[in-house]
Amino acid sequence: MPTTRRAFLAMAGGVVAGCAGCSAGAEEPAALRFATGPTGGPYEVLGDRLATELRRRGLTVRVVKTAASIENLAMLADGRADLGLSLADSADEAVRVRRAPVSALARMYMNYVHLVVRKDSGILRIEDLAGRAVSIGAQGSGTAFTAERVLAKAPLKEPARTSRIGLDESLGTLAAGGVDAFFWSGGVPTPALARARRSIRLLPLDTLVPELRRAYGPLYESAVVPAEEYELPGPLPTIGTPSYLVCATSLPDEVAFSVTETMFASRDRLEAPDAPGGRLDRRYAIGTGAVPLHEGAARYYRSVYG
Repeated sequence: MPTTRRAFLAMAGGVVAGCAGCSAGAEEPAALRFATGPTGGPYEVLGDRLATELRRRGLTVRVVKTAASIENLAMLADGRADLGLSLADSADEAVRVRRAPVSALARMYMNYVHLVVRKDSGILRIEDLAGRAVSIGAQGSGTAFTAERVLAKAPLKEPARTSRIGLDESLGTLAAGGVDAFFWSGGVPTPALARARRSIRLLPLDTLVPELRRAYGPLYESAVVPAEEYELPGPLPTIGTPSYLVCATSLPDEVAFSVTETMFASRDRLEAPDAPGGRLDRRYAIGTGAVPLHEGAARYYRSVYG
């Protein structure tokens, strides 16, 4: 039976790609399970696009909607998913601290931490959130993981009162006065925030980057939200952290190679968020810190650079 990168048979972990040359009566190939994100979010959109490209290459892919980073990493660790998307800090903690069997295929694009308040609010700095109601993001999301770290390093005289709700609900709750602020981590512009730009403001977070880097390393970077994206009075300095495409360490090498190769071959159609690295630059992609590159992905990058 002929074999190609598009026709993988009997692969470890039960992941098998479609094979047009398989004999009649062969078992239906198991799907490559891809954990993405919540409905309407950037991980869902990017994940759906990548899944479409993988199917064009002959892979059988089933997209699984999730709360994003933390849930995705848990699913990879316990065998419920094969591919996933995650913020770098969530993935770093999973691998370095919890020893989760997770590897990286690529660093994809930069996420910007948005700390959002009402435009008519008197809240001007993160210090003003002391004792106030703050949504830190949905349960199981990378936004919530990052927000907890940011609040822990912020000079608050008393802790904020936190809740865990997603982006759309946070926007509605903020407008209704149910929270005083909320966190979101995503590309710029995030469509839901761009639509609400006349009623919201973003708070600067750049002063916390050194504290976060001292505590957790170079996962966190200084980033600037351009003023025109949300009709801000000027460029807004904030915290940036990348998104990774990650996988189960047990993913067969040929599958990891093919996924990585497909991602770069189709990068113009994927339209990753408009952010540094958003066009999926190969040199940007290999910088995944403590999360090791899967050997199949590393082989792809060696095939490109020698």
